[in-house]
Amino acid sequence: MTQNTPLSPLPPLFPRPAHPFQDAPHRVLSAAQLRARGVSAAQTSAQCLPGGPWQPLLPGVYLLHAGPPSGQERLHGALLYAGRPPASSRRTPPAPSDDGFGEAMVTGLAALALHGFASAPGLEALHHVDVLVPRTRRLRSTRYVEVVRAAALPPPVRLAGVPVAPVERALADAVAGAGDAADVRRLLTEAVRAGHCEPGAVVRELSAAKVLGRPAVVGAVDALLAEGRAAAEGRLYAMVREHGLPEPLWNVELRLPGGPELGGVDAYWPDLAVAVELDTRAPRFGVPEPERRGGNRGAGRTEDPQWSAYAAKRERLERLGITVVHLTPRKLREATEQQATVVRTALMAAGDQEPAAYVMVLPR
Repeated sequence: MTQNTPLSPLPPLFPRPAHPFQDAPHRVLSAAQLRARGVSAAQTSAQCLPGGPWQPLLPGVYLLHAGPPSGQERLHGALLYAGRPPASSRRTPPAPSDDGFGEAMVTGLAALALHGFASAPGLEALHHVDVLVPRTRRLRSTRYVEVVRAAALPPPVRLAGVPVAPVERALADAVAGAGDAADVRRLLTEAVRAGHCEPGAVVRELSAAKVLGRPAVVGAVDALLAEGRAAAEGRLYAMVREHGLPEPLWNVELRLPGGPELGGVDAYWPDLAVAVELDTRAPRFGVPEPERRGGNRGAGRTEDPQWSAYAAKRERLERLGITVVHLTPRKLREATEQQATVVRTALMAAGDQEPAAYVMVLPR
């Protein structure tokens, strides 16, 4: 009998890479990260042959499984594509702790989805991902990645393991790419209503993006400012009640008997002659806020008519012996307890002052 010789096993059609990839975020890696793990360009190409276990996702970025990418995988792929180093430094292998994102960060609707906006589509539903990079980067938009350039990048926040642009910047980039007025209005309104940011910061970013004059944006900004005013008033009401302050007269107009109007205030304690005024004016672009100037009431009066009117009204009231506490929406949102202490101190100090002039209090 002839003894059968065992056949040698055939080489696998798709050779297994040299290293496991359990540490790969969402099974997406760049060519540089694959090389750092010992996978040559030839091995990568073999894995990506038709019917193979891998597939190219973007130029220089690979999806380490067959089938469509998830929303998170598309997000990581976009950052790996936009964050790859310039060609002159690509020979240097990335450090093990390097996520490969470089200076790139997610912006636009994808960033708003990560910030938790209900009015932004989920990652799975997005047709494209906006990625913010320095203006000097020589990089093109490709496939589902839209490259957005900035002269100065904002400090990113880390959400779901990726760098994300702050809400204000992400909103401006989302609005720049939107054409529907209803969508723009929903995004801007939610930004303030849900407490993500203050209206002034949003309007400044929209101005910097040069989109304020667009028809879809003009009406939405008015709604944004009105929403910001309502939110700030709600926080003021809550501050008074939650911190045990005496109940004031809300939203009143002050007037001298038989004389001119002195102006409206948001809260007034007539027995103590203490008023609270919220600064919810629309920002003027290119003019620093008084808060950013260090709270100097006199600074910028010739530059900002709105702030000049605020300061003039405050001076008139203080000449009559009325203490005016000036609060900003941002401070009410970020430091409520501190602002309650400021108001309480003003109320306590009022008893030691000379009696104020008599003024009429009318509903506003």
